[in-house]
Amino acid sequence: MTARAADRARYDRATAQLDAPVAIVDLDAFDANADDLVRRAGGKPIRVASKSVRCRALLERVLAREGFAGIMSFTLAESLWLARSGLDDVLLAYPSADRAGYAELAADPKLAAAVTVMIDDPAQLALIDAARAGGSEVVRVCLELDTALKLLGGRVRIGARRSPLHSPAQVAEVARAVAGRPGFKVVGIMAYEGHVAGVGDAVAGRPLRSRAVRLMQAAARRELAERRAAVVRAVREVVPDLEFVNGGGTGSVQHTAAEEAVTEIAAGSGLYVPRLFDNYTSFTGRPAALFALPVVRRPGVGVVTVLGGGYPASGAPGADRLPVPYLPEGLRYDPQEGAGEVQTPLLGPVADNLLIGDKVWFRHAKAGELCERFDTLHLVEGDAVTATVPTYRGEGHAFL
Repeated sequence: MTARAADRARYDRATAQLDAPVAIVDLDAFDANADDLVRRAGGKPIRVASKSVRCRALLERVLAREGFAGIMSFTLAESLWLARSGLDDVLLAYPSADRAGYAELAADPKLAAAVTVMIDDPAQLALIDAARAGGSEVVRVCLELDTALKLLGGRVRIGARRSPLHSPAQVAEVARAVAGRPGFKVVGIMAYEGHVAGVGDAVAGRPLRSRAVRLMQAAARRELAERRAAVVRAVREVVPDLEFVNGGGTGSVQHTAAEEAVTEIAAGSGLYVPRLFDNYTSFTGRPAALFALPVVRRPGVGVVTVLGGGYPASGAPGADRLPVPYLPEGLRYDPQEGAGEVQTPLLGPVADNLLIGDKVWFRHAKAGELCERFDTLHLVEGDAVTATVPTYRGEGHAFL
């Protein structure tokens, strides 16, 4: 029996009394992935990206482990909810226009001490001030650096379009704007190199593309390391007591941790290891988050139909955004239908071994987004479900 076949047998036994659709997290794999992230971080603390987990119980589980400290959130409402739940170090990774949330933040000393907001433009400070509604608490601010690699005088850009702050001078200028405005304090710098941390460099069947990605990423790492260090020096001239410099992502943990200027690493997807994180030379994780759909039809030889399945991930549309049939091995989508909203046909000789009611296990393309489809996650240890915990959705929250 292959390792994947053994996992299928375990998951089927563990969920034998549960009707599909059902989602699980294999805690042995989850914990092993956490240990690997800590090893790669080389002693620097890892801030957990909540959008890649979206389950408070699992966020608390990983934060209880040595090597992890703090949350990186994705909306202001989520940040406040987590802080009210007792988490005291929440970094909002994206600018917000949530006026009600800012009013709540500025009026509550506990929330103001626990939550750090993201800016990359002085206009965002004006929005926060206009939303204060009398709240006078000092708002903690993090500045985001654009990590994109710019070539040919800026005519070629490689990297996500996030912050407009690219040079040390630009970041320092905004730091001075914050320092000169009462009610705000710069406490950190964040720089997420998504073109390095979030792009696989060993795509199966595409050796030339993979080599090109590796060359690009090596050049991007060198350029960013120099620029990030210069940015930190420039900002420290304005804010000598800067508390943290955050960088990285699951795919670049060890590279970013090697930079002296970086004080902490961000990671989250590496805990669940969704399908988009299979194609890396820098690490190999264990799939920890899966969902099962039930076989409801057998239309013919070599085909079964499962209920549901149309759970695409965000990003540029393409086949790589779809969940992948994982267990049993050997199933594939019908190219004419793909993953359907209500039903999904799956092809392959192994389909003839599946009966009505059997489970087919899938892996989502991206971490965290799976939890927008399920109210609960069943936590599996060995071949048993040892706990069932709510996702954000199960707690009644859809923050985006």
